Amino acid sequence: MPEPFPSASSDPARAPLDGPALATALTAGSALWRSLEVVPEIGSTNAALLAAAADDAPEGTVLVAEHQVTGRGRLDRAWTSPPGAGITVSLLLRPDVPGARRGWLPLLTGVALAEAVGEVPGVRASLKWPNDLLAADGAKLAGILAEVGGAAVVVGVGLNVSTRADELPDTGTSLALAAGRSVDRAAVLLQFLRGFERRYTAWVQTLGDPVMSGLAHDYLAWCGTVGADVVVTLPDGSTLEGVAESVDWDGRLVVRTPAGTAELASGDVRHVRTPAR
Repeated sequence: MPEPFPSASSDPARAPLDGPALATALTAGSALWRSLEVVPEIGSTNAALLAAAADDAPEGTVLVAEHQVTGRGRLDRAWTSPPGAGITVSLLLRPDVPGARRGWLPLLTGVALAEAVGEVPGVRASLKWPNDLLAADGAKLAGILAEVGGAAVVVGVGLNVSTRADELPDTGTSLALAAGRSVDRAAVLLQFLRGFERRYTAWVQTLGDPVMSGLAHDYLAWCGTVGADVVVTLPDGSTLEGVAESVDWDGRLVVRTPAGTAELASGDVRHVRTPAR
């Protein structure tokens, strides 16, 4: 694997990303990534790539923002980060897989992100179904949002890197806080995108089969939700309580409740008790 590309500054905490150098490092020899652009400020990277997809932009287009003004998470929650403090990136994909299996894309993204973050010394992370990356203490490091536009899917990631405690909600943390030192954004970004390409290529080649591609096995290894007692808030506002037993063929969370088993395609999960690991 190529070595991660270093930041353009000797102080990686909030140094501007070198877009052309990152693009060269990422696209050289890549079968997936066609371009990478870094913009100083944007409303939403996901919205921009959904518009680009409608204009037939190619798969493998990557957009990174130093500051996102109207970023959104799941359930239309706001996602904010100080300029230069995190990784805000969206990926334009056109996966040739059955529609139902697209539910695995946020989970695939989470695995690639967890693996990249796991390379940072001192950081232990886990995934909360369907779209959160958590630090060892359960605080949120990153969120993932996948949105469909015709035949395209745009996957957005927001990862806190150098964000300070006074810049975060009570439930959030950052790589710098978890590691106890500065972390190079460029190196983590490239590690994530390269890992994503490997997993995405294997997943598409197996027509989205999570078992044959190895994705299901690795997702369960990183996931802290399966095996936990959970409370899930559903899109209609109702709640469901039970034990998260597995993730099914289409990426849905299978929860055993007193009333029976439910397969959930979406929902806001709260871990009540996580299994010992």
